[in-house]
Amino acid sequence: MSLGSASVTRASSCLALLLLGSYAFGQAALKRPAADAVSSESPAIVIGFVGGFVRGDNAVHGTVQLAAHLQREYPSGVAVKVFENRHEDQAYREIVRLLDGDHDGEVSPAEKRNARIVIFGHSWGASEAVELARQLEKQNIPVLLTVQVDSIHKYGEDDARIPANVREAANFYQSDGWLHGRARIYAADPERTRIIGNFKFNYKASSIGCEDRYPMIDRVFMKAHTEIECDPKVWKEVESLIKSNLTRPGHGS
Repeated sequence: MSLGSASVTRASSCLALLLLGSYAFGQAALKRPAADAVSSESPAIVIGFVGGFVRGDNAVHGTVQLAAHLQREYPSGVAVKVFENRHEDQAYREIVRLLDGDHDGEVSPAEKRNARIVIFGHSWGASEAVELARQLEKQNIPVLLTVQVDSIHKYGEDDARIPANVREAANFYQSDGWLHGRARIYAADPERTRIIGNFKFNYKASSIGCEDRYPMIDRVFMKAHTEIECDPKVWKEVESLIKSNLTRPGHGS
């Protein structure tokens, strides 16, 4: 066999080995789970806002307690975050980060359609929940649910009119004392948003003992506003609404 023939034979053998290796790698890839596809899916997102000047990690308050309970119950697949009501921009940036499943620095139309977002809050935090939904609307990002607990509107915000990117909204309020929640919310577009209800609670007949967990000024001068915030029945209803939406597909599914 000539030197040229030997070179051709060796080249053919190398090419065959390369093709065989490529085929084996392809077959192995087919058998592996689609890890990249799984990691690119954004989690369901639950955002809570505390009221007044409350810190976002103050476990005395119902918003923080519910968020902690949801985190324990959904250790994966659900991102739960609590923010102070003056930190709406931080909450917005966190949502965008979580939606960006492929980590390319922007939220694609598909990622927006598949978003599963729930926003809730108490007092000023309830007003901020609606405002955050409105900010998401500007970017065509849908919201499954907003929940307001004794919503107190903040200056320059509209906590009564629920934006059209929200699928469902619920409002829990009390009307006693000088500080009380908004009695009625309504849909900007009733064909796109369902108002689950405006649910009134009355604490005159059956007072809720918030004990010494809350400051004296809250328990005396904002008694009913504080009672609805520490009423376990209210948060049980809020939790039920949130959980029912966590099991539902996004708007684009």
